[in-house]
This record gives sequence, C-alpha cells and structure tokens, in this order.
Amino acid sequence: QVQLVESGGGLVQAGGSLRLSCVVSGRFFSRLGLGWFRQAPGKEREFVAAISYTGVVTSYGDSVKGRFTISRDNGKNTMYLQMSSLRPEDTAVYYCATSPYGRVVRAEDDVDYWGQGTQVTVSS
Repeated sequence: QVQLVESGGGLVQAGGSLRLSCVVSGRFFSRLGLGWFRQAPGKEREFVAAISYTGVVTSYGDSVKGRFTISRDNGKNTMYLQMSSLRPEDTAVYYCATSPYGRVVRAEDDVDYWGQGTQVTVSS
C-alpha cells in the first residue's frame, strides 16, 4: 500500500521559515522522482519544487527560487522542503508527489501518487 504522509505545516509570520517533510512508504523510494506542489484558495494547484531520484537535479517554480530548498534522504524514505523568507502569498495547502520516471517532476501528468496535503499559512 502506497502512502505519502506530509508534516511540518503550520502558521508562521512573514519572513519566517518552515520545513515540510514527506515520508513515502510502499514504493521503491530511491528510484522515484519527487516533487512538491501547492494550492491556494480559489487557485489551481501549482508546481513548487522537484528533485530527481539521485538528488542531483532539482527544479523550482519561479515564485520560490532562492527561498525554498528541496532535498531527500533515501535512507529515511523522506523528502523535505525547507521554506525561508516566507510571504503571505505562499499560503496554501502543500502536497508531496511521486513520479515513477525518476527525473524531476514538474507536471501533474507525471505524478502517480499524492499526499493528503499540509496547510501552510503565512501571516503578514
């Protein structure tokens, strides 16, 4: 049974930091491409960050470049998203996602499993 469980969301003031985690079970973790997406109220889900199965290649959405860092620990079957210099417009539900292709996953069409989401709220 495949499970993706996010944690680490919460309420933070603008300029603050949060670290999201996503634990993946039921998959061959070290072969998966991984990504984070987010959906704000009234908006479509958007790409945030992605990392290849080796961890060598990363990709970021334009709105988070330089502020967010994606990483993975294949020994712990866990992916992370370190978020710094948070802004009110970063408020959204954040979803982790897996792709069987191994490369960075930027498109929802490449995603085969989603987590349940974790709420991040940034106050001004």
